[in-house]
Amino acid sequence: MNTLLKVLVVDDEVALTGVIASYLVREGFEVALAHDGPDAVTMARLHQPDLIVLDVMLPGFDGTEVCRQIRQFSDAYIIMLTARDEEVDKILGLSIGADDYLVKPFSPRELIARIRAMLRRPRASTLRNEPNRPVVVGGLELDIDARVLTVDGVEVSVTRTEFDLLMALTSRPRSALTRRQLIEAVWGSGWIGDEHVVDVHIGHLRTKLGDAAHEPRFIRTVRAVGYGLVSPQ
Repeated sequence: MNTLLKVLVVDDEVALTGVIASYLVREGFEVALAHDGPDAVTMARLHQPDLIVLDVMLPGFDGTEVCRQIRQFSDAYIIMLTARDEEVDKILGLSIGADDYLVKPFSPRELIARIRAMLRRPRASTLRNEPNRPVVVGGLELDIDARVLTVDGVEVSVTRTEFDLLMALTSRPRSALTRRQLIEAVWGSGWIGDEHVVDVHIGHLRTKLGDAAHEPRFIRTVRAVGYGLVSPQ
């Protein structure tokens, strides 16, 4: 029997969480609910959801702080909800680890479509260069089966998304990939979120690799195109 994918819905509007939950249950998801910031973090630890629908405005502490705390122990997909349609809010949500952003009011069917698109992202096996063999580019080594990244022989802890981005880049080490190409490789062709998400995750990845954007060792920015790997010397 297939295990149901788990979704945590966090919003202080009880009626809205009930509506969202009913749609998700009908779509075959297992659903848990939370209505404030502290409870959301506790529920995320307890239930280990695959995806979190997270409102920005919450009692206790707000959704950005919830997202920040959850990112310390979980790589669940996070869709943030807000009543404000300002670019600064979107960038803030993405910068602290959200994967997508949806502005209220929205159709539950639109939310379901976003969730389905997010969960269709390819797994590691679809991105491999050679099955069961590490991918080595310069000082980077990706053990695909173990999902382990090492830099100059030292293991570096990265999220699932960051690892998948590196896999996409190493699959075409001499090419510059557009944000759309990276989204299709990592999030899937049905992705309909904000393309800024690529920049945010690349920024986090560079920090973990100790890689400076202005003087890159591993990931180069290709102006007006996207990103590529720095060719080994």
